[in-house]
Amino acid sequence: QVQLAESGGGSVQVGESLRLSCEVSGYRYGSKCMAWFRQTPGKEREGVAEIYTGDGSVLYDDSVKGRFSISHDNTKNTVYLQMNDLKPEDTAIYFCAVSINCWGLRERSFGHWGQGTQVTVFS
Repeated sequence: QVQLAESGGGSVQVGESLRLSCEVSGYRYGSKCMAWFRQTPGKEREGVAEIYTGDGSVLYDDSVKGRFSISHDNTKNTVYLQMNDLKPEDTAIYFCAVSINCWGLRERSFGHWGQGTQVTVFS
């Protein structure tokens, strides 16, 4: 059974940083695509960043380029999202997801999801 466990959310002020973590267990493929999505009430879930663990290639949504950084640790089966210079519009529930390959932050390509972790940025 595939399980994803996010951690690291919280409440911070504008301009501060947070690092989210997501540990994957039970996924039988070595190389995989791991991604972060986020969702606010009344809106659809949107892709934030993804990384293909096979070659380290990454993709970011324009809204987070230059501020967020995605990375992974294969020894821990964990993906991280370093979020710097946070803004109020980054407030959302952040979800991690895993797929066998990366398809440009397409939500439907991800079959396994975590429960989400809340990030709140206040001014």
